Amino acid sequence: MTYGYRRVLRACGGALACGLILTACSDAGDDGGGDDGKGGTPSATASGTATAQPAPTPSKLGFTADPKRAPKNEAEAKRLAFAIVAGPESWGADFVRRTPYLSADDYWPVLSAQCTWETGTRPRTVLHSVTAYGEIPARAGRGALRVSATVTVHRTETDADWEMAETLEEALRCPAQRLRDGERITGLMSLGSPFGVGGNFTAADSLREAGSYVNDAVKGEQTYSWYQSRVGQITVAAVVKGAPGHVAKEVDNAQIQALVAMVGRAEDSLEVQS
Repeated sequence: MTYGYRRVLRACGGALACGLILTACSDAGDDGGGDDGKGGTPSATASGTATAQPAPTPSKLGFTADPKRAPKNEAEAKRLAFAIVAGPESWGADFVRRTPYLSADDYWPVLSAQCTWETGTRPRTVLHSVTAYGEIPARAGRGALRVSATVTVHRTETDADWEMAETLEEALRCPAQRLRDGERITGLMSLGSPFGVGGNFTAADSLREAGSYVNDAVKGEQTYSWYQSRVGQITVAAVVKGAPGHVAKEVDNAQIQALVAMVGRAEDSLEVQS
């Protein structure tokens, strides 16, 4: 384990129990009874987007990117993204790879004006992006819990900032989204936490989306949760589509664990070497 990853784990000591963002603190006491991940901790605005309350903050992030270590082209960005992305081992012992395991090199999802996710064209501001898919397979009394981790390497920090802003805007624009045939998200809300706000002491910027996941093949509504953080020109995201029989606290901890692992690897890959 490298120094950068240890530092992230120390900063997240409370986060692993209470989450990187305020909403997760209520999950720590959840009994698996259908909590949708929002928990009532953030205050919802009239627009449907939640606002974090300020918290005491360290003086600085403690991470400085080295321009010499930044990827210069698509090939370098691809190697970096593959080194950072969270595989099943980053989520927990029960997780395995799904098939297919990795997204195609040119895969880029776009939310249409009709609030439907479609395959689009990767923007020029993105050097490379990869998504890794995992799951806890279905077994007696428990449905298949599906997760994914995405790493996107942008050309600049400004480009990465725009992605974070656009992700927050998507929940406001489309609180109900169609993922694919038979799968959709409803009641989606978003919460942004820049460094030092809402318990985020690990990344320059973090956000969470939470709502209800509906799969026509599964009875009832399940939890949908998306955590995303930015480190320099890199964004990392960990996503969970809930399933029956899984305790919310355990699922949330696995999601945070995967996100923290990716944040640590991104810092180790980009920061100035002492």
